[in-house]
Amino acid sequence: MKRIICSFLIIGGLTQAGRAASTLTVDVANPVGKVSPVLYGLMTEEINYSYDGGLYAELVRNRAFLDNSKQPVNWELLKPAGANGAMALDFKTPLNDAIPASLRVDATSASAAAPLAVANSGYWGIPVIPGARYHASFFAKAANFSGPVRVSLVSDDGAKVYAQADVPRLTADWKQYNLTLRTEFAVAPTTKARLVLSVEHSGTIWFGFVSLFPPTWENQPNGFRKDMMQMLIDLKPKFLRFPGGNYLEGNTIETRFKWKETLGPIEKRPGHPSPWGYRSTDGMGIAEFLRWCEDMGSEPVLAVYAGYSLGGMHVNPGADLEPYVQDALDEIEYVTGPVDSKWGARRAADGHPKPYPLHYVEIGNEDWFDKSGSYDARYTQFCNAIKAKYPQLKCISTIGQDQPADKRVHSITPDVLDEHYYENADSFIRDAAHYDHYDRSGPEIFVGEWAAHETSFPPWDNRSGKEAPTPNMKAALGDAVWMAGMERNCDIVKMNCYAPLLVNVNGRQWRPDLIGYDAARIYGSPSYYAFKMFSGNLGDQQLKINLGEGSKLQSSATRDSHSGIVYLKIVNPGDTDELVNIDLKGATSVSAKASVETLSGDPTATNTIDNPAKVLPVVSKLDKVKPTFSYTLPAHSLVVLKLKAK
Repeated sequence: MKRIICSFLIIGGLTQAGRAASTLTVDVANPVGKVSPVLYGLMTEEINYSYDGGLYAELVRNRAFLDNSKQPVNWELLKPAGANGAMALDFKTPLNDAIPASLRVDATSASAAAPLAVANSGYWGIPVIPGARYHASFFAKAANFSGPVRVSLVSDDGAKVYAQADVPRLTADWKQYNLTLRTEFAVAPTTKARLVLSVEHSGTIWFGFVSLFPPTWENQPNGFRKDMMQMLIDLKPKFLRFPGGNYLEGNTIETRFKWKETLGPIEKRPGHPSPWGYRSTDGMGIAEFLRWCEDMGSEPVLAVYAGYSLGGMHVNPGADLEPYVQDALDEIEYVTGPVDSKWGARRAADGHPKPYPLHYVEIGNEDWFDKSGSYDARYTQFCNAIKAKYPQLKCISTIGQDQPADKRVHSITPDVLDEHYYENADSFIRDAAHYDHYDRSGPEIFVGEWAAHETSFPPWDNRSGKEAPTPNMKAALGDAVWMAGMERNCDIVKMNCYAPLLVNVNGRQWRPDLIGYDAARIYGSPSYYAFKMFSGNLGDQQLKINLGEGSKLQSSATRDSHSGIVYLKIVNPGDTDELVNIDLKGATSVSAKASVETLSGDPTATNTIDNPAKVLPVVSKLDKVKPTFSYTLPAHSLVVLKLKAK
């Protein structure tokens, strides 16, 4: 049953149930400060198959044959009646120095009627898209075999061929082959498909680095999944914090994110183990991260490895740490350097001569886990070196006021503190005033990871594995209250981002997550829409608000100094509708018409891969708006009022 959203005048200051209405005063005439221009952004790392199997559009899983050192996982040998042969990993016939493996296929018998084939089902299925052009490529060499090799997109049961193309001839030397696979417009979409490479003659073939890309965002090579990019752009993020997260650190120093190894042709990127239990291809390298920023109209927040890894290993400050400091300086030069600098020239060679904007560098990630107590000295060494060469950059400490004082940086004062909060929704609601009393003379605050969960146990509890990968409406309300608190305090909270951002619903390691997807479908959680409502309705002036004592509501307000639009956000996490008397203090004129966006629903309601639109915002109009008017907020709701006032 849909709720009817309406406004009406207060009669005697009481609701129809006899309760006193809340009074919300918004001082529109006297802005109290400027809104941080980078308040809302995105945090990303390789978790939940966020890149491989997610945003990064590559469809072949284990394309370099390096995911397992003993067997070609995710590859299957197809031997129809009349065909025979074998496949195996071959480390004696490497593709190149970076990719030390290949897939050897020995076809002892094969024919046009009974071809021998190898197949890959991608990341829980390869999506068949009607009327699409796929780019397929592979390296190959052969012995006692000249061809052809057929590349096909085939249904799991082999009954349907959706697209195919042939490489007529192979040679005895490694060579790359590129093909276009075209599907018909009449084909029915499905994920029950796989990529098949088949031969009709006997012989030995070595395959190396097999790749398949669907149509990508703006048709970029080595590009991004289109529907996912659109959902991210719709959030209007002002920054992207990359590459993570635990992904930056790695489980060991050796398995950290080595940005220099992510440059250049993808077939020369070795990849590395992710701390979340699977191998990263590094198809998403630093150049791709920066292109991702540019495509979204965002600026990078660059996280640099700072000498600590998740397994507890650390690099001692001083001479031992210096190579890592230099590596970070090189990375900053790659992002911002002119084309006549060493790493600026490399960026230009990679296709982007123009330097990227950069204002923030984060030194490490969650270094409060470092039991050696070395972060103070490590941060100081990094920060001093960065400031010496790039004095305009702000350095972010990964230990904020959410951690004990003895763990924080004391040798110098960080420019910014990164604080992380994964809390139960009720805890976020109780802690709505968290930043109201922070010291305004201290460092800026970056809430670099936050998310509300609806369960009584935290995300890292094993019981979370039985919960949905994305949050429900109750969590979204906790998130909305938390965002209202950060927005009210955006004079000190300069940036914030929800985490984790993405989850493949078939391969998650963590919950809750903002956006869920499988090989072909995608959906936003209720928290996604709450975040979108906050990030997409933001002025440049911070307005002072006052909610009467005892109100269950939470609110924030900003104003666009050019248009005069006031963005008033109100959260009602309670079980009953709430009448609020809104006073636009100091307004000399108010447009009689306003826009209202409402997200509401049962606290247990949520969106899923099969039901992606159960909880969605509803846009409506509000008439007869005056400097003082009343409005009824539905139970369990987030409401954004767009009012034009002078």
